[in-house]
Amino acid sequence: MTTYSDASGAIMPLPKARRATGFGGVVPALAFVAIFFVVPVVVLLLRSVLEPVPGLGNYAQLIGSATYLKIFANTFIVSGFVTVISLLTGFPVAWSLAIMPGRLTSVIFAILLLSMWTNLLARTYAWMVLLQRTGLINKMLMGMGLIDQPLALVNNLTGVTIGMTYIMLPFIILPLYGVIKKIDPSTLQAAALCGANRWQCLTRVLLPLAMPGMAAGALMVFVMSLGYFVTPSLLGGTANMMLAELIAQFVQSLVNWGMGGAAALVLLVVTLSLYAVQLRFFGSQNPGGR
Repeated sequence: MTTYSDASGAIMPLPKARRATGFGGVVPALAFVAIFFVVPVVVLLLRSVLEPVPGLGNYAQLIGSATYLKIFANTFIVSGFVTVISLLTGFPVAWSLAIMPGRLTSVIFAILLLSMWTNLLARTYAWMVLLQRTGLINKMLMGMGLIDQPLALVNNLTGVTIGMTYIMLPFIILPLYGVIKKIDPSTLQAAALCGANRWQCLTRVLLPLAMPGMAAGALMVFVMSLGYFVTPSLLGGTANMMLAELIAQFVQSLVNWGMGGAAALVLLVVTLSLYAVQLRFFGSQNPGGR
């Protein structure tokens, strides 16, 4: 038994430390998750199969309608393009940040964070000004002689892809930077000493080691793109509607919670499936090869 001496010199035993047993310590966290995440999803599921009449009619209508299928296709195509472009653009930026001097890296990070902290609505309106027929981008292209007529870059999926790629880039650069920064530079030096050229060092050494970060960043960008509302609504218009806009229209304009819940749950199932695939193939890998 551990003891201690009090002010009078008497030897007193130390009280035994109490240890939390069972699930008492996690009850508040579980209650928070249940109230704010599980219960709303369950309510949404119930409304999707109970309104306006009980059954799977809402899901059948979503799958059987060519209009809704086109909206699903728009959502997945744009999200896929945004993910691929963000990955191709973000990887060189993350690699450059990893090998830059510390002071220059801090400046670039400040620019990235500033873009993330700027109001999303303001950034989207800025892209509307830049991409319109009389905007700066069309004027520059025409001034350089690359085009004769202004390009249609807004109110279509092209504008949505451009605007969303700009918004999503920081979310793929940051995880990639964290993974690439942890890769030991001597690994690439060893590959070069063994006769690997630059392309082989990139494809056989750097990319496999950075794959967990690439997968995590790509999944984050793709899932966020699936549920984005503001940018597709402003840059795409009603003729190029995406799933988040459809859900908002069901709930706000048509007050059809059944169809809105069905569309939302389809999106949730797709998101969870992609997350499960990412965990299956990359969840056990240690970023940076360590």
